[in-house]
Order: sequence, then C-alpha cells, then structure tokens
Amino acid sequence: MPAPFNAEQIIDYIANAPKTTPLHVTLAGDMAKLSPVPAGVQAFFETKTGQLYGDAGVIKPWLTANQTATTSVRVEALGRNTGVPMLDISTVNARIEPGAIIREHVTIDDNAVIMMGAIINIGSKIGAGTMIDMGAVLGGRATVGQHCHIGAGAVLAGVVEPASATPVIIEDDVLVGANAVVIEGVHVGQGAVVAAGAIVIDDVPAGAVVAGVPAKIIKMKDDKTASETGLIDALRKL
Repeated sequence: MPAPFNAEQIIDYIANAPKTTPLHVTLAGDMAKLSPVPAGVQAFFETKTGQLYGDAGVIKPWLTANQTATTSVRVEALGRNTGVPMLDISTVNARIEPGAIIREHVTIDDNAVIMMGAIINIGSKIGAGTMIDMGAVLGGRATVGQHCHIGAGAVLAGVVEPASATPVIIEDDVLVGANAVVIEGVHVGQGAVVAAGAIVIDDVPAGAVVAGVPAKIIKMKDDKTASETGLIDALRKL
C-alpha cells in the first residue's frame, strides 16, 4: 500500500479533485421505455423498478428527460461536492467492522482493527496490530504506531492546513483511553498511557501515564499499570 499523503499532496489532491454529488436513485415505472443510461452511471433495472448510482450532474437531467416513463422516484444524496472518495478496503489485510468511515489515501497495516463508527481522515496511518475503537476519530495525517489502542470516542486532532503544521504522532504500544483528545502537533512516546477523558496539549514522554484537563504526568508506567492496560493479541487475529 502506498505511503500516506503529506500535507502538500493532500491539499493539491483535494483542491484539484473533481467534486461530485453522488446519488442513489430508486425508481418505478416502465423500465423498457427509459432512454439509455449515461456513461458513468450504474444501473440495475428490473421490469418495473430500477436503481441508479452516479453523479447528480449526470443523473438529474436524465431523470427529467425520462419523467413520462417513471411513476415514482426517490433520490438520496450520499454527499455534496465531495472530492475525496472512501478507501477501497477490499484488499486491506485488517479487520474493518461495518460503519467505519475511512477516506482514500489512508494507510492501514496488517492485523489492525477498525471498529464500528470510527472515522479516519485522509493521510492517516495506522500501524500493524493497532485497534481503533468505536467512534474514535483520526483527523487528517494522524499517525498511530504498532500495537496501540485508541479508545472509544477518542480524538486524534487532524491537521491539513497550514501545510507546515505537525500532525499527531502516537508511537508504538500506546493506550489512549476512551473520549481522550490529543491536540494537533502532540507526540506521544512509546508505551505511554493517556487516561480516559484526558485533553493532551503537550508531548508525552515514553512510558508516562497522563491524565486530566489539561493532561499532566501522574506517574511512569509500572508493572501494575502494564497489567491493567495490556492489549490482547487474540483480538487482532484475522
């Protein structure tokens, strides 16, 4: 899989990508009387019903031209002037549960786990064996190392602009608790623990345990902490 985009590449990609308004259309009527479907539109027709998938700029004029052949039409917009498609996850060697939203140009390494409702923005990178839990948000260019756990509802703030800004970087073996927030530019060192609900605005040293708003170091990781925050490799098996 290609390396994640840097800031300049992301900005150029979004600025110059064709903007589309993808539609899902369900229609009823006499499908035999419909004119040919325009290029670039997917059509699935039975005798009296059909479905279309494509851009509004192409589909809507076609619907207008075929009004006499349809008795009922339902139009659902799946986005508006969107310039970044979703990632094709069919070849990703990871476990990705239904409902995760993952944009194109995201890197997901082997045996990562992406849970329901996670949102992962363009340019993010997720290391091998890392779990992104339910409802977690990885902003643009957020980088997470190997064998980490980003807790449910946690936010790793994104940074696309300005292009010179530094993204969130989470090193290997880090646990970020539920609903914690790591502000853009923060670097969390290897093996650190971020407590649930913490707001992290400064770098976290390797092996430190931080908590609070704003987060402060409360101790260094010890055997007890390690046993309480240990990750389960069996959950990463495919």
